[in-house]
Amino acid sequence: MDARRARPPRSKVLHVSNPTIRAATATSLARALLETSHLPLLLFDGDLRVVSATRSFFIAFDLKTGQVENRLLGEIGVGEWDIPQIRLLLENALLGGPPLGDYETDLVRNDKPPRRLVLDAQNIVYDDKLNARVLLTINDVTEVRRVEQLNISLLLEKDALLHEREILLQEMQHRVANSLQIIASVLLLKARTVTSEESRLHLRDAHDRVMSVATVQQLLQATPGDVEVGPYLTKLCASLGASMIRDNRPLTLRVEADVATATSQEAVSLGLIVTELVINALKHAFPGDRGGEVLVTYRKLAPGWSLSVIDNGVGRAPGPAKARGGLGTVIVASLAKQLGATVAFADAAPGMDVTLTNSGPRPGAAPA
Repeated sequence: MDARRARPPRSKVLHVSNPTIRAATATSLARALLETSHLPLLLFDGDLRVVSATRSFFIAFDLKTGQVENRLLGEIGVGEWDIPQIRLLLENALLGGPPLGDYETDLVRNDKPPRRLVLDAQNIVYDDKLNARVLLTINDVTEVRRVEQLNISLLLEKDALLHEREILLQEMQHRVANSLQIIASVLLLKARTVTSEESRLHLRDAHDRVMSVATVQQLLQATPGDVEVGPYLTKLCASLGASMIRDNRPLTLRVEADVATATSQEAVSLGLIVTELVINALKHAFPGDRGGEVLVTYRKLAPGWSLSVIDNGVGRAPGPAKARGGLGTVIVASLAKQLGATVAFADAAPGMDVTLTNSGPRPGAAPA
């Protein structure tokens, strides 16, 4: 059998050489594709006249077919689309220029609110300059930009409110500091005028505690949010040392702290505890002109922490085990309870060691 007769018949391919037929076929195909799109699209021919538009374009911009098809860009509607930048986009795409990307502009109409549009033009017929087609994609971002602007306005308003709050907080803190200073001064003046030595000591103790609160408040007012424990305790002890240790007295006050942070609430309690214990040590552990050292340590544990104030002074007086300080001991115990910590007093041989230990949050426990 002849091999040529055994071959299957070849499918016939229609070659259209007539430019008019080819252009009509391309236009029909383009229109069919546009009908499937839900986006506002415009299809332009080589003269940049509208060949076809999607139904969503007519709906979105409230136009009729006669106001769009077979019209130049500036003739669409009542001329509101006559925007030079859009015409540049179309001409660049028609000539096969470099991609210009999305272009954003406002569509201004006399009887309707402006619309914010993002436009992109592409040449969809690359191999036939006579039958070139340019597709203009239109994305209405009016509502998106409105929401963005609203968010920006809300953020600016929030920033303004936060700034106002910060100013009011600073003013309140200054007033609190001034009030504490006034109270401390009144107590000191009263201590100088009373005749009873016991009353004078009580008034001086009250003065010292008010000043300790003022010192803690002054240090925290410049540190909003979480507080770095090490630098905070270092500044606090430096302030206490400057006010309580005379230049010629051989006493040192030192801080050793692990890198850790605490909330402002926790930092207040820690600061008051350290102040109470340090003042107590400087007053009672080194009688006369005795020298020595007070060491404040803060250590991170897993998952809690420990705070110690250790001196190498005279230690506790012989007799029944009793922590020094009286009211100070009650204050420290109360603040430790707020922090979920236990307090232990021990001999440092020589001196005294007061340690607070927090073992981490207890299951089901409410925050202090």
